[in-house]
Amino acid sequence: MIKDDISVMVQEAAARAQKAGDLPEIALPETIIERPQRAEHGDYATSLPLQLARAAQAKPLDLGATLIKHMPESAAVERLEVVPPGFVNFHLSPAWLASQVDEILEAGPAFAEVSVGNGEKVQVEFVSANPTGPLHAGNGRWAALGSTLARVLRVAGYNVQTEYYFNDAGTQIDVFARTLYARYQQLFGRDVPVPEDGYVGSYMVDLAGQAREKFGDTMLSPEGEPPPDQLGRYGMEQVMDWIRRDLSSLGVEYDNWYREQTVYDSGYFDKVMSLLREKDLVTEREGAVWFATSKLEADKDEVLVRSSGLPTYLATDVGYHYDKFIVRGFDRVIDIWGADHQGHVRPLQLATQAMGIEEGRLDIIIGQLVTLRRGDETLKLSKRSGDIVTLREVIDEVGKDACLFFFLSRSADATIDFDLDLAKQQSSENPVYYVQYAHARIAGILTTAGERLPETEDGDTALLTHEAELALIRKMLHLPELVEVMARTLEPHHLPHYAQDLATTFHDFYEKCRVVDEDNVDLSRARLKLVAAAQSVLATTLGLMGMDAPDRM
Repeated sequence: MIKDDISVMVQEAAARAQKAGDLPEIALPETIIERPQRAEHGDYATSLPLQLARAAQAKPLDLGATLIKHMPESAAVERLEVVPPGFVNFHLSPAWLASQVDEILEAGPAFAEVSVGNGEKVQVEFVSANPTGPLHAGNGRWAALGSTLARVLRVAGYNVQTEYYFNDAGTQIDVFARTLYARYQQLFGRDVPVPEDGYVGSYMVDLAGQAREKFGDTMLSPEGEPPPDQLGRYGMEQVMDWIRRDLSSLGVEYDNWYREQTVYDSGYFDKVMSLLREKDLVTEREGAVWFATSKLEADKDEVLVRSSGLPTYLATDVGYHYDKFIVRGFDRVIDIWGADHQGHVRPLQLATQAMGIEEGRLDIIIGQLVTLRRGDETLKLSKRSGDIVTLREVIDEVGKDACLFFFLSRSADATIDFDLDLAKQQSSENPVYYVQYAHARIAGILTTAGERLPETEDGDTALLTHEAELALIRKMLHLPELVEVMARTLEPHHLPHYAQDLATTFHDFYEKCRVVDEDNVDLSRARLKLVAAAQSVLATTLGLMGMDAPDRM
């Protein structure tokens, strides 16, 4: 990336200045290259003169001039300037910018790739909703976030595995089985109430109907007896199939599906309990088993095994992460959780550190809620309310691409206001339509050019000198830099905004620069190269979000 090249130039300039005696032999800080907020300030800037001023006992503007004096030449940089309070601004050469069109076209989708991860083995676990009902819109947000983050990390050079964790054991599964059995019995005329803590959504009635079709009345036990294990397992497997189907409809596939029961069957739960006991981090009181997190500077201890003998979510998660880090050997683990799990974060981090996992290898992203609207009407999402709005319904109403774009449009820690009516609009007000239309428009331009322009030699990008042309190239060059930022910050919500900016920049170029001009074939060929490069970068951006790049709208 040119950003990295400029960083190297600045470091070399500082080293040359020290060697020449123009800069004291002081420790040089990390070189930070930024994009100025205002275009007239250039393409890139460094604040190194400000960082050096105190140690060098010199004025930042003088230090900036010194750096420029020793800056190595570059075909990419046309002009350097020092501006108050002490920045060195870099203005890229129009000729170099134009030459990047060929580089972009040659690279294709690989244009977005950067070397950040160096093959580090990373697991991204996301959604992982209990198999007690269909996915809702909030789950769709984590699906969009997790799958996009995984794709970003892959093009940033990480070895990524995605995983869905099914909670197929524990209290909620028992409640689910009892609810399903109650609905199943009701279909045979038994006056049986749904458990007070049960799932009252209509999907449970549908599931009971499927069970009756499969088993007839063979799952009926004498009244008052617990539900047959086979019925509960059947219901859970059906819900798991729903979840897989809905995620697949969203274009989200997983490398691995993991069952909670594996933690117990493989002995990971017992292993971590023994490990924590060895470290004197387990206590027993009030009939329960506790993780003594207060010894690790936490405010309070956490329950691992309830007085009923059932492990808590935390206990299972500790065993699960033992498998992730110790057994499967991931260098880094990224969990994406809903806001209701906020209190679970610190205890799990402490547990992994107690297992010998260095701080920083576990990242937990906590996300906020999704509010669905149709105009002024707010739609409810509660799984237990009976008024559930499923992810499937949202996908069916607005389509996969709109779901992904809107779910990804805000940072994880911000709530999303998803307007279903807007997502369906076929107008520029709908950002999904606006971005995809840009790609379709390009496809139409290229088709028209093939019909109207004579066959000539390849276009000469040196002819691209119009400011709108150069602005489009600059915007395209931002993509790999953005990938690097997103990989470091784990914030893929920048992609939809970049896609909109790129589409806007392209539309502006197209309004100002005639592409298909039979009276100026050479310039047309050059601009067609630029158009094709924009199509490639836009398609790559959409692909990172899991969206389609249509040729027609």
